[in-house]
Amino acid sequence: MVRRRRTVAASSALRQARAVEPAPEVDLRPVDASTWRAAAAVEPRQEQARWVAPVTRYLCLCLYDGVWQPLAVHLGDEVVGFVMWAFDPDEGSHWIGGLVVDAEHQGRGVGRAAVVGLLRVFEGFDGHREAALSYAPDNTTARRLYASLGFVETGEQADGELVARRPRGPVTG
Repeated sequence: MVRRRRTVAASSALRQARAVEPAPEVDLRPVDASTWRAAAAVEPRQEQARWVAPVTRYLCLCLYDGVWQPLAVHLGDEVVGFVMWAFDPDEGSHWIGGLVVDAEHQGRGVGRAAVVGLLRVFEGFDGHREAALSYAPDNTTARRLYASLGFVETGEQADGELVARRPRGPVTG
């Protein structure tokens, strides 16, 4: 039993240490001719593939659907993730979709920093009332992340996913 307590204590200490690590400085930039290949190469961990589409599909949605805006998540000059956003004028909601952080860069706060950065961008838009997103019911990591950023599940569903919304307001990350 002593061994288990040490393991639990070590795990707790590791979580606390991670909690005080500074968030990475990510930069969200529109995907363009110079970055689309790097964005398309972003891949999640294998076990996460059931929750996200390949970035190439998201890029096609952005290009051909005319609704979504693609952003590359940069750490310095390196593309380490992808996210897209759209505005629903009927709701006054800015939607976040297709967030994918490359497997090599996960667990460092990149996804959190990308969402916080996008929320800050939304705050500067006229007509912004809330941010919205959706995730698979069994994606507990996404659920925890978004709840920690102030998103609240609404009971709505979109394409079989749970919808969560966050009202306009100060963003802390």
